[in-house]
Amino acid sequence: MDKFVVVDLETTGHSPSKNDKIIEVGIVVIENNVITDTRTTLLNPSKSIPPFISNLTGISDEDVEEAPLFYEKADKIIDIFKDSYLIAHNVTFDLGFLNAELAANGRERLTNPVLDTVELSRILFPKAPSYKLGQLASYLDIRHGDPHRALSDAYVTAKLFIKLKEKLESLPYETIDHLVKLEKMFISDVKELLSDRLEELAFTTSDQKDITSFKGLAFKQVEDTIKETHVVETSYGEYLDEIYEANGSMQRQFTKYEKRAGQREMSEIIYDSFHSSSHALIEAETGTGKSLGYLIPAVYEAVKTKHKIIISTYTTQLQSQLLDEEIPSIRNLTEIPFKVALLKGKSHYISLEKFTHELDNTQSDNYDTALTKAMLLVWLTETETGDIDEVQLPTSGYFFYKKISTDAESNVDPQSPWFSRSYYQKARRKAQKADIIITNHALLCTDMFNDYQFLPGYEKVIIDEAHHFEETASRHYGMKMDYINMQFTFNQIGRSNDGKMFGKVLENYSLTEEHVPIESWDEILDKTKYEIDDLFQTLYQYVVSQHKNSKSLSDIGRLQYRFKEEKEEQTTWSIIKEMVSRVTFHMRDAIHILSIIEQHLSEQEVLDKYDREDLLSMTGILQNFIDGLELLFFTEGTTVPQIKWIEIDTKGSKNAVYLYSEPSDISELLADEFFQSKKSVILTSATLTMKNSFDFIQKRLGLKPERLITKKIESPFSYKDQVQLLIPNDFPDIKYGNMDDFIYATCEAIISLAEITKGRMLVLFTSYDMLKKSYSLLKEIITDNEFILIGQGITSGSRSRLKKNFQTFDQAILLGTSSFWEGVDIPGDDLSCLMIVRLPFQPPNHPVFEAKSKMLKENGKNGFMELSLPNAVIKFKQGFGRLIRSSSDRGIVFVCDARIMKTRYGKFFTESIPDVPLTFDSTKNLLTKAEEWF
Repeated sequence: MDKFVVVDLETTGHSPSKNDKIIEVGIVVIENNVITDTRTTLLNPSKSIPPFISNLTGISDEDVEEAPLFYEKADKIIDIFKDSYLIAHNVTFDLGFLNAELAANGRERLTNPVLDTVELSRILFPKAPSYKLGQLASYLDIRHGDPHRALSDAYVTAKLFIKLKEKLESLPYETIDHLVKLEKMFISDVKELLSDRLEELAFTTSDQKDITSFKGLAFKQVEDTIKETHVVETSYGEYLDEIYEANGSMQRQFTKYEKRAGQREMSEIIYDSFHSSSHALIEAETGTGKSLGYLIPAVYEAVKTKHKIIISTYTTQLQSQLLDEEIPSIRNLTEIPFKVALLKGKSHYISLEKFTHELDNTQSDNYDTALTKAMLLVWLTETETGDIDEVQLPTSGYFFYKKISTDAESNVDPQSPWFSRSYYQKARRKAQKADIIITNHALLCTDMFNDYQFLPGYEKVIIDEAHHFEETASRHYGMKMDYINMQFTFNQIGRSNDGKMFGKVLENYSLTEEHVPIESWDEILDKTKYEIDDLFQTLYQYVVSQHKNSKSLSDIGRLQYRFKEEKEEQTTWSIIKEMVSRVTFHMRDAIHILSIIEQHLSEQEVLDKYDREDLLSMTGILQNFIDGLELLFFTEGTTVPQIKWIEIDTKGSKNAVYLYSEPSDISELLADEFFQSKKSVILTSATLTMKNSFDFIQKRLGLKPERLITKKIESPFSYKDQVQLLIPNDFPDIKYGNMDDFIYATCEAIISLAEITKGRMLVLFTSYDMLKKSYSLLKEIITDNEFILIGQGITSGSRSRLKKNFQTFDQAILLGTSSFWEGVDIPGDDLSCLMIVRLPFQPPNHPVFEAKSKMLKENGKNGFMELSLPNAVIKFKQGFGRLIRSSSDRGIVFVCDARIMKTRYGKFFTESIPDVPLTFDSTKNLLTKAEEWF
């Protein structure tokens, strides 16, 4: 069948079962890979179109008033789909509406074979940044002139399908062969398309020279790079002159180039630090161009001395920016040739060996697992890195991926044929030959706390986003456990008869009760899962009871409770400890039986390599659970005092519990394990100081002043001309219990400012609870859908997705907490107003802050001034920095919290940001000033 009919519908809502109706149909016919026909019609839904739909589609009640009813077009629609595939972008939605209308009008439902371009795009374009139609069109260079109109969307979907067919026809035989085995799980009826392609390939030779195959798996051939050495004869001063000064490479590369004195100064300080074997703290404010500022000396030093330099970032976003934008710029700025490698932890890289093994195991595959396998099969023909961050897997696909990451491998034999094909080993080899290695804080800390065995040897390192370095180090020296992960592990091991790991081993080796206590295993497994469930439900209730007089939530909506020694003797806590003992007892029994199997089969010399890896891996995971639970509930102290706490997800099930521990002070560890052993560590960020002082960050990191250079580099932007800081003096004071009044005043200000700025507004909260209440109130206040309201944790999607949605709509208001205070870059006219609802102090009962403050007090120090205030100031500076991202940006920062003006500590905030015009006045006068500003 070579006829494909694409359909797209515009409707009054999302569900035909709720009496939503079709208001427009767009149809495009494809034959022999060519669009041969297009049809479109508006339909009268016999009901009012909601304002949101009219705003989205541009279709109003007046537009459909004279349009035909569905039954008038039903037979023509049926006729178009005769003997064809039915295609749609999310076919379940469009086919569901069509069939509901056909059934309601006495017609037979359509039973055509279907193709879903969302699903097929996920499989065939696994590296696409998004699978929304508009963003896919942009990714594939398909023009999308009139989004959210049926014919335009259908036409784009048709163009997309043609590209999907082309991609399918470019895949190698081995990949298609595996897809055929998976297709029965797909929504799309692709069996015929895949089988036809497989038949064609059986009689042709692939002309893809860069694709190779091994053990039935096709993947892109990547050659290892050759290490080359270069001699640098230019002096560092001449090198900088050739880049930064008049008629230099910087001026030649960038149009409208303006020299930034701070950028060159940064490059000079870093070089001085390298050559005096000093560490450095450099605060480079927005607009400095710090990435190039530190890459320029890093490249020179690494190539000149033939010693690697590590560059570590906190976010993958900055890693991508360095690799995709800054490194190519450096190559254009200097003639010095250099090699760069990106190196992440083992869990980021797929194991070809593990994946090949799992491909044959389809018995327990659900839809997400089959989809994940299909995506990975195609991705392997494209990827050069094997880094899973290149792909957007379905949520539960990451559970499957854990089984096939390099982290799941046991010690790989260098003689194994898989070793030379390992992406992780290739990344390590590339890093060994590189001058610059880009990594993340997590791997840097893992390397540090594991005797430096993960990264190639280095003496000099640049740490960007350094305000996160302490928390990352603390987290890596600490521990995290949760209910979901523990139960998932036991579900993966399985009982003796459910086809999971344990049952497969019994079946593969014909093991009986004579060899293994099988009945005991099932009993132990059931008991352990029951005890885990009981323990975590009890912990959940315990935390709730401790919070009965407090409704405060963390910034992601969780209740928190810190383990306190004085609670140890309480009856409930004693019961909890007994429950932990039972869980660990049963886990030890489980480990014992797994060890019996492994030992018995090893002695018989019949144990398959993969089964042995699974047995040893599961034994190791269970032992880690035991060690973690004992550390949390029974270990009184370690070399480094630990803070231990529990978090519960109040929106989740009654066992959605997370257990944490981390050191109360990481500074001595960092001083001894890191700063003492490295020649030069450069720590940089836009936010490291409080009132121009580095004292806070210096103490928290354990940096000794005798080997330390500090420098604050001011922004080249003219903040006085670009920003107005407005602070109302008439907001209700929360201190006197006016929370609801404060939220109402905040929401009124949001609406008033949004009307002045036409949306384009980011509102930063410190409390998820306050964000949620504000969102609900704003929903009531906003009439006629004048503004699109986007709320973190309420509107679905990741942070980057919410940001894209915000930029897509003309009049949008984005409400964010925690992660939106930094790393969100919305330049230009997309953002004109930033509102900071409260100064970003951590709640006094936050477990880590509570414990650290107590320790400071015991040492005669002030927890507020030494800890709470500096952290709040640094976060405030991060939030403030969201508004101005370029020299042409301008806008308003509106701070609802009058403590910034009324308290003695308020000046620490105002004197830590750039000098900007500040107005402290009534809300009414501030709104007038805002109108004048715009």
